[in-house]
Parts: sequence; C-alpha cells; structure tokens
Amino acid sequence: MPDDETPQDSPLLGRRTVLRGAALGTAGPLLPAAAASAAGPPAATPLAAPSPGPAAASASAPVSLRWFGTSGWRLDVGGRTVLFDPYVTRFRTGLFDGAFDAATELRTDPGLVRTHVGRPELVLVSHSHWDHLADVPHIARTTGARVLGTETTYHLLVASGVDPARISVVKGGEVLDFGGGLTVEVVASLHSRNKNHSYFAPGTLHAPPANPPRTISDLPEGDTLAFLVTAGDGGPSAFLMGASDFCERQTRGLRPDLAMVAVPAGTATHDYVPRLLRALGGPEVVVPVHWDNFEEPLTAPPRRDPSMDLDGFVARVRRSSPASRIVVPDYRTVYGPDMRPLD
Repeated sequence: MPDDETPQDSPLLGRRTVLRGAALGTAGPLLPAAAASAAGPPAATPLAAPSPGPAAASASAPVSLRWFGTSGWRLDVGGRTVLFDPYVTRFRTGLFDGAFDAATELRTDPGLVRTHVGRPELVLVSHSHWDHLADVPHIARTTGARVLGTETTYHLLVASGVDPARISVVKGGEVLDFGGGLTVEVVASLHSRNKNHSYFAPGTLHAPPANPPRTISDLPEGDTLAFLVTAGDGGPSAFLMGASDFCERQTRGLRPDLAMVAVPAGTATHDYVPRLLRALGGPEVVVPVHWDNFEEPLTAPPRRDPSMDLDGFVARVRRSSPASRIVVPDYRTVYGPDMRPLD
C-alpha cells in the first residue's frame, strides 16, 4: 500500500571496499541498460532450468539489480536470484484516480511474472498488502522458491496453495546463511502511517483463512519486516524496505552499501530521513523506492505518485548524508553492484 496514506487521503557491516575497488569490473549484466530500455525486461531463466547451487555466490560473482517498482527488487548473484516484494502484474484498483475499490479482485499474469522473475531461489516479503504479496503465491507455487515472511504471510500463502515446507516464518533478528556467502539478515520494522498516525489495513493472522484470498481487502498488513541481503563474501550489502517507517534500535549498525529507502507521503514519522540514515551509518548509495504509480506497466517509464514528494526526499537525503550517492531508479534499467547502469 502507498506509504503514509489511506485511499481516502489520495490515492554485518557494509562491503564498501567492493564498491570502490576494481572488483566492480566483475559484474556482468542480465541485459545491457540501453538494450533494457529498448527491449523491455530482461529475458527470464526458463522455469525448468535447475537452480545453481550455493557455490555459485562468491566474492567475484557477478551481481546485478533490477527495480520492479513499488519496493520490489530482483537481485542476481552469480546465477542465483533473490526477489523482494515482487509485484509485477500491477492491476488497477482505482487508488490513483480517486476511485479506490477494496473489493478489487487479486490477479496474476503468469507470462508477465515469468518474464520478470526468472527462477528465484528466495522470495523476501516485507508485509502482506497486495502491492507486495499479490504475485508471490504464483511465484512460490511455480518456481519452488523459499519464501521468507511474517506469520500472516505464511497463513495467506498456505491458504493460496503454497507448500508450507517452502515458507520460513521470520520475526526480525535472524541472520540466515544460504551458502556461498549469500546471507539474509531479517530486521523487525514498521509500516508507514497516514496523516492520522494510523496504519492502513492492519491486522495479523494466526491461522490460514477459511478461503483463499480473493480480493485486496483479504490481505491485511500482518506486521512489517526489512531485510539486509549480502550478495557473496565480498558484498555488496543491500538494505531493503517495504514501507516508510523503521525501528531505529533494530536498524542501528547495519551499515549497508546500498539502502533502498521507501519515500514517505507525509510527516507522521518524526525526522524519518535523518534518523534512518544516521542509524544505517550513511550508506554509500541511497535509492528512493515506493514513489511510483504502481498500477502502470513496468514497460513504461515510472510515473510518480502525486502524493509523494520525491524531490523533497532527495533534498533531505543530501542534507542528512551528503557523502551518499542518490540513484533514482528506472524499471527498464539493469544496475550493477554499485547501482550504476550496466553497459
């Protein structure tokens, strides 16, 4: 759900030496950036292809990143794919034209999903709102990926026909080793709030619902997580947020190389940008996310959500962490481990 907003309101230590050193030359693209802009998303790995083993991730493994819009990312590390909040079908709910319909039916476009996600090994889910979870049941059922998420995410996926053995419930504080230097640290976090300091669609599930989720109103938030993904023994490390709030004490000392930071739509969270960037230790690169109209296709240029002050956010980042480089991402570009376009 858009940060800080309700429908009625609108719509481990960073591997900094890797980013500065010659190791950047080892990063290979999924698709060159210029070609990505012209030809659309990179071609997916066939679903029948075997997933590379953990040894594929190492200090010299090629690393590339692609933004799915909203807070979604695809990270490829030496042939291994990690997804975060992969919402690519992007159906219309009326949210951005003032006619929000909570009874909008959930849907997934299998061909579109296949084109974008390839064959992921891991799917990380921040929370269970539709713009973060809607495509995850299909991805989990058809690829065999392991899903990491909250108890609510677990119950919604089980109700949607996902094998419970492929879902790992996490709460925050876990540091999970997936072999070959690929680690995921789970960070307890918070969802953003609206101008009344309230959450959108709150609630948690402690058992699967009686029926599979059918509409977006069937997907409560169910608490929120962030993740620190370290891509191989030499980095980089990326901090991934799904909403524009955080637990300062849980975030302090993470020191990621890349910080994918959700843009707020209001001021409900006190000193959001300076507190967050100070807690993270001044990331090498800050990437604003969740500022786009997430009902537009990924083949078009990102269109701003009018409720999001992206320019103001960028200015606050510059004031709060002047040494950080800011990268405003595009759907159609594939980035290297330093968030520079691959070519």
